[in-house]
Amino acid sequence: MKRVKFGFTQGLNVARLGLDENQIMTGCQLADRLDYDSVWAMDHANVPQWKKAVVNDAWLMLAAIGAITKNVELGTCVTDAIRRHPSAIALSAVTLDRLTHGRGILGIGAGEAQNVVDFGIEFSKPVTKFKEQLEVIERLFKSDPDNRVNYNGQYYKLINACLQASSIRKPRPPVYIAAGAPKTLELCATYGDGWIPIGYTPELFKAHANVIKDHAKKAGRDLDGFQFANDVDIYFTEDGEEAWNKMKNAVKVSLFKPELLKVHDIPQDSEFDFRKYFTEYTMDKPELMEQMKRAALKIPDSVARTAIGVGKPDDAIQMLERFIKAGTNHFIIRFWGDGYFKNLEMFGNKVIPYFREQDRK
Repeated sequence: MKRVKFGFTQGLNVARLGLDENQIMTGCQLADRLDYDSVWAMDHANVPQWKKAVVNDAWLMLAAIGAITKNVELGTCVTDAIRRHPSAIALSAVTLDRLTHGRGILGIGAGEAQNVVDFGIEFSKPVTKFKEQLEVIERLFKSDPDNRVNYNGQYYKLINACLQASSIRKPRPPVYIAAGAPKTLELCATYGDGWIPIGYTPELFKAHANVIKDHAKKAGRDLDGFQFANDVDIYFTEDGEEAWNKMKNAVKVSLFKPELLKVHDIPQDSEFDFRKYFTEYTMDKPELMEQMKRAALKIPDSVARTAIGVGKPDDAIQMLERFIKAGTNHFIIRFWGDGYFKNLEMFGNKVIPYFREQDRK
């Protein structure tokens, strides 16, 4: 059995706790000693639903974490190239990789309205722009003063451009692409070294992993070494049933997407426009979230619970095994609950050793 990687992310789960940069960095040092493989950071400017949250710059945090760790890979989960120009993203990824001696990862997606429109930045044609962003970044990764590059897209231009630093990892820092719809899955198969989905059941993960594999096969691309990552939720508690009953509706909201409904043969609410939600939802439009919450209730408990590990370490192991069977080879864990350090230790001492033993078989 090939080694399965385990990382954890500083996402909304950490933001809600109000942890500052020093507490997060201490947690990452702990993870580095506990045989975690990767550490990730969300790239948001704010999370207004939790006013006490401390939301720092993802790239600067990862560089700081890299300075006090030795083993873990470090990646954005995920950034976008809307708030920053693709050239800035490319240089940040290379710089992170150099500062951490070859441990940097660029996790990138098409962006979301919530992170963009509040700052007066237009959020339109995100997938079309995303394709160009990936092409620009790829060209710049190959550039240097003796190999300048050009690009003439609809939204982005490069004119005899280059970066003047190269990554430690060759040929470039790994690029993990957040994708969950037909067009972005194809982009992942074309430009990605890894895939980061979020809010998936094992059935949907397997279906979309096969889509990526099919696109890669058609393009003649070998996916050996490709990272089928997965952003999953774990909630350690003594009473899993009580916790599940409290959180199941929130889990269903996190899972809700047309592709999941299709895979599980769940009728779609004709009154809810998911595309409108994705492209327009911001905190000043709470009615869109309320519509989504109502629509998500159609997801059966039996489907939703397969996507989360809630309870004791054995419950988390069972969830992870379901996803490994579906094709996951790199987990990005979001720990929920108040015990940030306790959760890291529990997973590192009880769950990772179980799978390391499986790796040796």
